[in-house]
Amino acid sequence: MIISVASGKGGTGKTTVAVNLAMSIEQAQLLDCDVEEPNAHIFLKPEITRQHEAYIPVPEIDAAKCNYCGKCATVCVYNAIAILPGQDGKKGTTLIFPHLCHGCGACSTLCPKNAIKEVNRTIGIVEIGTCGKMEFVHGKLNIGEAMSPPLIRQVKEHLNSDKTVIIDAPPGTSCPVISSIQGSDYTILVTEPTPFGLNDLVLAVEVLKKLKIPFGVVINRSDLGNDKTDKYCQKENIPVLMKIPFKKEIAMAYSQGKLVIEAFPEYKELFKILYQTIKYAKNDK
Repeated sequence: MIISVASGKGGTGKTTVAVNLAMSIEQAQLLDCDVEEPNAHIFLKPEITRQHEAYIPVPEIDAAKCNYCGKCATVCVYNAIAILPGQDGKKGTTLIFPHLCHGCGACSTLCPKNAIKEVNRTIGIVEIGTCGKMEFVHGKLNIGEAMSPPLIRQVKEHLNSDKTVIIDAPPGTSCPVISSIQGSDYTILVTEPTPFGLNDLVLAVEVLKKLKIPFGVVINRSDLGNDKTDKYCQKENIPVLMKIPFKKEIAMAYSQGKLVIEAFPEYKELFKILYQTIKYAKNDK
């Protein structure tokens, strides 16, 4: 079973829910797909046993073969290639923008002169390890990289289908989130009872409806703000799976890199109940 943990906005407590849920169940694997700013390791303190570089294939032009027909630029929907045709008997120029390339391979496949080959460009690293009996994988995107989905997909290549997989997704509703939650059996949307929290929850709900992934909501800092989030969930028939109250002690534990279930052992049972609720909801479909 694959459970992704997402949120329409940052700072709602998504990672808090992901790491505490993963550490509360048996036979779990956690994938931190927030590769632009991974922080699950701060709380889990895993022992990293393997590390490898992550690559994306980008085109390299053989100027001796290229006739500057422009087909590669035409098929590249990401505008990663530009062709400047030759004039006055001079040869043309092919411009490659590696940071825009998604590595789809269309240019090299469709080049009529076989003038394009693909070379690997490093975009980050993937680290694999353990935290007790739990498997742990995360990615770290290189500073300055424009796109995280290629690295997210390489993190997900280590997904262990024999485990209960918890995916800590990036915040928001854009491409990195889609790449992270695709293929999930269930998604937990973590929100907070504030106007900003509700606005971004509505956006995230629309995304999951489009993807047809079952989902429910966890309301963090539930005793702050207002009751509009509860009313919205009730109106839309969205299950509220769990409420985590605002507590100074929880915030202090978080600031020290401690798990909630370590600082407050009674919460481990609550996260187990959360998992069983999701498991029942999935089996009930």
